[in-house]
Amino acid sequence: MADFTKRAIKASFVKLLDERPMSRITVKDIARDCGINRNTFYYHYQDIPTLLMEIIKDDMDRMLQKYPSFDSFEDCVEAAIQMAIENRRIVMHIYNSINRNLYEQFIWELSEYAVKQYIASVFPDRKLNPEDREMIIRYYKCECFGIVTDWLENGMNEDAIRYFRRIFELKKDQAEELIRRCEESG
Repeated sequence: MADFTKRAIKASFVKLLDERPMSRITVKDIARDCGINRNTFYYHYQDIPTLLMEIIKDDMDRMLQKYPSFDSFEDCVEAAIQMAIENRRIVMHIYNSINRNLYEQFIWELSEYAVKQYIASVFPDRKLNPEDREMIIRYYKCECFGIVTDWLENGMNEDAIRYFRRIFELKKDQAEELIRRCEESG
């Protein structure tokens, strides 16, 4: 029963978030929409940001299950962009709320995961010292995070995938060259 109630609370919140900005959603609204009382909401969640964090974590877990590895960095970014486009209104309502930091944390963690998976799957046998490997992961994580947050900040332009494909086309083989240089100097 508890799982059913939590799913109902999440579904109501997501539904309301698709309809209006996060600042205009209250616990009372969520409770009314899913047919529970406020005490039931507070039994499961401390507050709306806690609920939001669980939903974001669930989405991240689903994405990681759907894409356990990436053949290219481009695939990872495209997957994240596609997921955001499919939930555009919800993403923008979260991103433009006082809880933006929760969504940015999600993007940060997803960027790190994607870069680590990319490096592990595309360059599995490369001899990098741990410090260089961490530096490369951090560099690409920051790049990925910056590209995605810039895209969000500019209203999620619908041509994002074409834009990102062009960037990656121009950067082709950059990671390979960076890793080669690390191996030579290491």
